[in-house]
Amino acid sequence: MTLNNNIPAFNWTEWYEGVGGRTINIPDVERIMGEIRNKQAQRFNGPVSSQKKIFNSSKEAAKHIKSKAKEFGADLVGICEIESSDLYEGKTTNEKYAISIGGKMLYTSFTNVPSNQSAIECVEVYHRLGEVVINLANYIRSLGYTCEVEHPVGDSNLLHIPVALKAGLGELGRHGSIINPELGPLFRLGSVTTSIPMEIDQPIDAGIAAFCDNCKACRIYCPADAIPDERDRFGKKDHLGNYLYRVDTGKCFPYFAKHEYCSACLPTCVYNHKDWATDFEGNKVKKYPHVIMETPPKPFDGVSTEKRHNYPKFNRDNPKQYLPRKKK
Repeated sequence: MTLNNNIPAFNWTEWYEGVGGRTINIPDVERIMGEIRNKQAQRFNGPVSSQKKIFNSSKEAAKHIKSKAKEFGADLVGICEIESSDLYEGKTTNEKYAISIGGKMLYTSFTNVPSNQSAIECVEVYHRLGEVVINLANYIRSLGYTCEVEHPVGDSNLLHIPVALKAGLGELGRHGSIINPELGPLFRLGSVTTSIPMEIDQPIDAGIAAFCDNCKACRIYCPADAIPDERDRFGKKDHLGNYLYRVDTGKCFPYFAKHEYCSACLPTCVYNHKDWATDFEGNKVKKYPHVIMETPPKPFDGVSTEKRHNYPKFNRDNPKQYLPRKKK
């Protein structure tokens, strides 16, 4: 399966500079991101034991590693073989397998979006996932195997979404994020790569792609008008043979960068909304989120083509017209 090929890593610096700089300042977000950069990043590497554990079978190895990942706090775990198309442009790996790990986010934090609370929840799960992948990597090294931490934030080698799709963590939604049958779209991804011989998982077909074809909730409630009505029939296909939905990043990012990192497409996704009447911790919450639809800024496409992925310029000639809504 090939979802991407030679995709450059997202150039955050140039994108932020192009939209007037990084102007959002949420103290808790800055604190958590500081811990990721200054503490977690220092723990990505470690010694490998000279004593190698030999498993009786690849199935046993996969079961053991998945169990450990769950023990360290993973909510979703899947395994796949790494293909060249799973790597960012210019990146390499000596490992054969990717262990894809998902961490859930609480719907409670997304009942008002964009908001400081939703932004904090996003980076908190990045930090939690960071601990999971670091601890799992240390454990794998204790078994005598090399591995690499692919943190959800940072200079990763892997494209997390294609890896997670192959590992069976969900299907790709209209909004460009993965939707899991149990967690919906409210989760984030990290990975660990290794060469432990393990049984791999397979992509799933849970009817989610077909569901997205008949639902436009995220498209309707996208404040930036960046989500398409139709699949891109001139682009690439997913593992089910469907052409991909491709978000207009030139419209998405300027809104994301000025409005608390947005995330409106995640809670407005109605997949598994019946479970969100209470969140995963049992807290009573509103069934439907309140989306603050501010007037979107002008699109920005100024990052040089060799430093960014390709994306459609969606609905540029006839954009949505929104009236600004004040935050409550």
